[in-house]
Amino acid sequence: MVYLVYFSSATGNTKRFVEKLGFVNSRIPLLPRDEFLHVNQPYVLVTPTYGGGNIKGAVPKQVIKFLNDETNRGHCVGVISAGNTNFGEAYCLAGDIISAKLKVPHMYKFELLGTSEDVTKVHEGLKEFWQRI
Repeated sequence: MVYLVYFSSATGNTKRFVEKLGFVNSRIPLLPRDEFLHVNQPYVLVTPTYGGGNIKGAVPKQVIKFLNDETNRGHCVGVISAGNTNFGEAYCLAGDIISAKLKVPHMYKFELLGTSEDVTKVHEGLKEFWQRI
């Protein structure tokens, strides 16, 4: 069963994209006072890219905190990232950084809310990927 863990800011762009995929999912808390998310099964991480095109700050602090937990980090099997093409070379940089650090595939990049084509490609790709792991 495909399982997604995602972070979404208050704008909810990433949340809306994940909901369109229709898979079981859990959200990394937005606020530090919210209960910490612990994951004990394989998952694909979906994250936006922050920083407005700067390398520093590309990975949201909430995602860093989540991945600093060894168990959470160890169950990540892939990453999908959102970004803004206006960021230039930093487009979807959070996914590149996480992929390199965790040595998991950066499976897909989408802009802002994603298109219906993005949703279809990611949905089908995740189903296929999950059958292989």
